[in-house]
Amino acid sequence: MTHKVGVIAGDGIGPEIVAAALDVVRATGADVDVRDFDLGADRFVRDGHVLDDDDLAALRECDAILKGPLGPPIGSAAVPPGTIERGIILRLRFALDLYVNLRPFTSAGVDFVVVRENTEGSYGGEGGFLYKGTDREVATQGSVNTRSGVERCVRFAFELAQSRPRRHLTLVHKTNVLTFAGDLWQRTFDAVAAEFPDVATAYNHVDASCIYLVEDAARYDVIVTDNLFGDILTDLAGAVTGGVGFAASANLNPSRTGPSLFEPVHGSAHDIAGSGRANPVSAVRSAAMMLEFLGEPEAAARITKAVGDPGSLSGTTAEIGTQISERV
Repeated sequence: MTHKVGVIAGDGIGPEIVAAALDVVRATGADVDVRDFDLGADRFVRDGHVLDDDDLAALRECDAILKGPLGPPIGSAAVPPGTIERGIILRLRFALDLYVNLRPFTSAGVDFVVVRENTEGSYGGEGGFLYKGTDREVATQGSVNTRSGVERCVRFAFELAQSRPRRHLTLVHKTNVLTFAGDLWQRTFDAVAAEFPDVATAYNHVDASCIYLVEDAARYDVIVTDNLFGDILTDLAGAVTGGVGFAASANLNPSRTGPSLFEPVHGSAHDIAGSGRANPVSAVRSAAMMLEFLGEPEAAARITKAVGDPGSLSGTTAEIGTQISERV
């Protein structure tokens, strides 16, 4: 089967690591028909284009999307804050209903997955200013949580936990302070848990979870949490399991009403762009997740096995990609 893959190579090191990931995908023999989309901070600087309805329509025709990191160099004034984040990254999540952000983490003795709600919470865009620019300025930033949005994410997490050997799911939130959103999450979690009696459950406050990730990450099997907490926890999880340069992620539309999107966790690292110093493992692992979701589990497993211990890989970006391709 031919899989139509939309590719957003991204900014900075993005084109280098995405090219390496695509080489590895092709080495598996999986049949991918790539369509490139010129989107990102570099494109915005050139002509002011971000992501329009025509781009979205073309992306919807794809079976999956492989995306590199997006964003301008740190401190750049050429791209206003939020332009890329809200104009491309969040718009894709909302428009394509990518409501599960899935991030697996493995290292010595550690094997857990974080299921992050991806379309609500603090990133929903609710809020605004009063008297902006004056000494009376007020800024509000709300967290929007719906029962249906929370439940579909929690249910996905229970189903995932049920499919894993340990069958354990931990809800992470801050119910003692966020008494409205936290209460909705806890009640929804408890209601869905009744349908999965074979899955053991636990609850951790998010600050406690940060400690546990550093001191005893092996305690976790599957974590489910909200958008903001998931964003923070998964960066920490990447750091304690070898570095975010090795961490992969999937933005999933589990109902498959549109394409899902796969991307490395790390940023665009303009300071090393073009030097060959960028490690492509995160992009390669994300591509493996894409193949798994596209119904190519054997090809995905071959990539995962070929990556092995990512710390054992060395060389330039292209050389590491070649090493993995040869192992595949």
